[in-house]
Amino acid sequence: MGSLDGRVAVVTGAGRGLGAAHAKLLAREGARVVVNDLQRRSEHPAADVVEEIRAAGGEAVASGHDITEWDSGRALVELAVSSFGRLDVLVNNAGALRDQFLVTMSEQDWDFVTRVNLKGHFVPTRWAASYWRDRAKAGEEVRASVVHTSSSSGLFGNPGQSNYIAAKAGVGMFSQAVATELERYGVRSNCIVPAARTRLTEAVPSVKKLMATPEDDGAFDVYDPANVSPVVAYLATADCPISGGTFYVRGGHVTVVESWSRGPALDRDARWTVDELTQELPGLVAKVQSAR
Repeated sequence: MGSLDGRVAVVTGAGRGLGAAHAKLLAREGARVVVNDLQRRSEHPAADVVEEIRAAGGEAVASGHDITEWDSGRALVELAVSSFGRLDVLVNNAGALRDQFLVTMSEQDWDFVTRVNLKGHFVPTRWAASYWRDRAKAGEEVRASVVHTSSSSGLFGNPGQSNYIAAKAGVGMFSQAVATELERYGVRSNCIVPAARTRLTEAVPSVKKLMATPEDDGAFDVYDPANVSPVVAYLATADCPISGGTFYVRGGHVTVVESWSRGPALDRDARWTVDELTQELPGLVAKVQSAR
C-alpha cells in the first residue's frame, strides 16, 4: 500500500528536474498522475516521464497545456477528472528565469518571468479550487492538497533577479492565501523552497558549480531533485494535517520557514516627528540586524 493510493495528482513543469522527480515518486506511492509540461513542436518531455511511470507499473497521462493560459488551466483540471475520475492533489512546480539587473531588465523579461512563475501558479490553482468547491458543496468529502514552489531568492533576495524574486515571493504568500480561503472546502495549501539541481540552476555558472553531482559515486548527492520529492508526497497525502506551511528542503535537511512577523517597535501616545525618528529608528533597525 502506497501513501497516496487512490489519489489523483497534477504536477506542472514535470517533464524534467524537480517536477519529473515529484511525478515519479507520487506514482510510486500509488497516485495516478497527470504529468504536465509545455509542449513545443515535436518535443513533449511530459510523455517521456509518463512512459517511465507506466513502465514501473504506475498510471499517468501527459499534458502539454500552457498553465499560464486561462482556458488551458481549466482543461488541465478537466483532463485529470476525465482520465481518472477526480482530482486530489495539485503540485505547482513550473518555473522560468530571465536574470538581469534592474537597470537593464526589459519589460519582456519582467512579464515573462512573473507570468510563468506567478500566474502559472494562480491559473491551475483557480480551476482546481473551483472543482473542489463544487465537490464540497455537493456534499462530498474533500481532502485535497496544493503544493506550491517558491525559491530561496524569493524569500531572502538575490541581486540580478528582481523579476524572479517578486514572483517567487508572491508564490509564498499566495500559498498562505489559498490555505486560508480554501480550508472551508477541505483543501490544504503548503509551499516548498527547494535547493536542488535543475535547468534553472544549471543556467547560473556559480550555482551550477556549487550543485554539481559528487565525483564520488558513493557520496550523498545533496542537490539531487529527488531529495525534495518526499516532502511533496507527504504534503499530498490525504491525512496530512499541515496547511499554510513553507518548507525549505536541501538534501536531507528540512526547515520550517516562518512568515512575515512583527519585530521590535517604537510606541507612544503621540505622533512622531522626523527629528525624533532620526534619533530612534536606526537603533531599532540595528536591533533586528544584530539578531540575525
